Amino acid sequence: MRSDTWLRGTLLAVCMALATAAPALAQKSADTLRITWRDAIPDVDPYHNSQRTGMVVAFQAFDCLVYRDPVTMEIKPALATSWKQVDATTIDFTLREGVTFQNGDPFSADDVVYTINTVIQDKRVAIPAYYTSFAGAEKIDDFHVRLKLTGVSPAVMEYLAMVTPIWPKAYREKIGVDAYARAPIGTGPYKITKVDGTTQIDMERYDGYYAGSPKGRPAIRYIKIHEVPDATTELTELLGGRADWIWGYNADQFANIARMPNLEAMRFGTMRVHFMTVDAAGRSGADNPLTKLKVRQAIISAIDRDTMAKQLIQGDSRVIDTPCFPSQFGCDQSVAVKHPYDPARAKQLLAEAGYPNGFDTELVTYSPPALAATLQNYLKAVGINLRIQQLQIGAAIQLAEAGKAPLYSGSWGSNSINDVSAFTPYWLGGGLNDYARDADVQNLLKQAGATIDPELRRKAYSEAIRLATERVDFVPLFSDVRYVAFSKQLNFQGFPDDVPRFYLSTWK
Repeated sequence: MRSDTWLRGTLLAVCMALATAAPALAQKSADTLRITWRDAIPDVDPYHNSQRTGMVVAFQAFDCLVYRDPVTMEIKPALATSWKQVDATTIDFTLREGVTFQNGDPFSADDVVYTINTVIQDKRVAIPAYYTSFAGAEKIDDFHVRLKLTGVSPAVMEYLAMVTPIWPKAYREKIGVDAYARAPIGTGPYKITKVDGTTQIDMERYDGYYAGSPKGRPAIRYIKIHEVPDATTELTELLGGRADWIWGYNADQFANIARMPNLEAMRFGTMRVHFMTVDAAGRSGADNPLTKLKVRQAIISAIDRDTMAKQLIQGDSRVIDTPCFPSQFGCDQSVAVKHPYDPARAKQLLAEAGYPNGFDTELVTYSPPALAATLQNYLKAVGINLRIQQLQIGAAIQLAEAGKAPLYSGSWGSNSINDVSAFTPYWLGGGLNDYARDADVQNLLKQAGATIDPELRRKAYSEAIRLATERVDFVPLFSDVRYVAFSKQLNFQGFPDDVPRFYLSTWK
């Protein structure tokens, strides 16, 4: 599925990005890797944000019960050393002894039970759909836990490996939820030592990290993440020697960076999908034009997604026709109703819908400004005048979840979970981000999530995808390409090959 070039590039980039190798020469005396990025994390508690940057930080500071090898996709022991499927809705875990949290508190079954039972009731959880299969957890003894499921959950180990880090019960209860977000601790290889609003996150290697972790022990002592408001500042810090590594810059900067003698530029495909939601349910205003099917068909027909992928994202970006990524289980590309670029058809559909002269609407987005401007130009060409509200990612998400975004553009990486359940239900399953509220699609998604039979799951997901694409409940655009740049003064020679695998999983 992935090319050797992609894998080699990803492994190298991840080593460089997240400090699993030798220290940067420019910061050798400080034993520090300096990272600059734009996607600020308003709340570093891993359950209270949905950003990729939040996931990257969480993977450094926290551990889950199990770990998914990003190369083999094998589920391996982490905080749990073994597990047994007792029946279709019960899994027993044996926990690892001798693990401590970064404040020295011992890890035990109490922490696992507290985490599971709190998360399933926490109204602040950013992606509650990820935990709907959890009915609760029970303590058997200090190092044995029973997880109860609400029903059959074929992808439960994926969720336990990727998006279920364990909280420290005693510490979090003592200081409170809000204080914990400012001074979190986990059992991971790095301890978060500073959280300064949305501008700075500092981490220090946890020397008490348990032996035998599939993540390995990091070499660099400090990671300093500087969060900046725009791409210009991000690139300026790299060029000025104030950052060792950046990611997510615009594709048109790639060639220029690659030519610089002191910098390395890399790019590789990911399972992240750029998308646009359309207010088919009228959440932002009843009976607005977007509630009409022909208007939604006109919108997707007006956008030249192939050209956008080739010119804006570049690399191996490709058009996506489904509300899921092609590699994910259940993501049947063949059933998708396709809407090729056809501005003449778009104008005709608008006229048939009662808008021969078009209409005005608004796009809320945190996507790169060039992407939003291109969408604006394509829609303007068929008569739809688009006001753009360009926001930081956290603010855009809050506005969209409140139902105040007629159109909303962003990207979704499924937290690297290679199953449709991590994508389609999040956008079309009736939650805060569902702007279609399509009862037929919702029912099919529930059916798919209620069986362990892979063929029944595939059938239900396929029909949900067919209906959603026919009704334009969601507008997938194209797959993403990760752009990385770093200083050539970074020295990563001779580090073991197995260590980067943990960090690789944060990059898909």
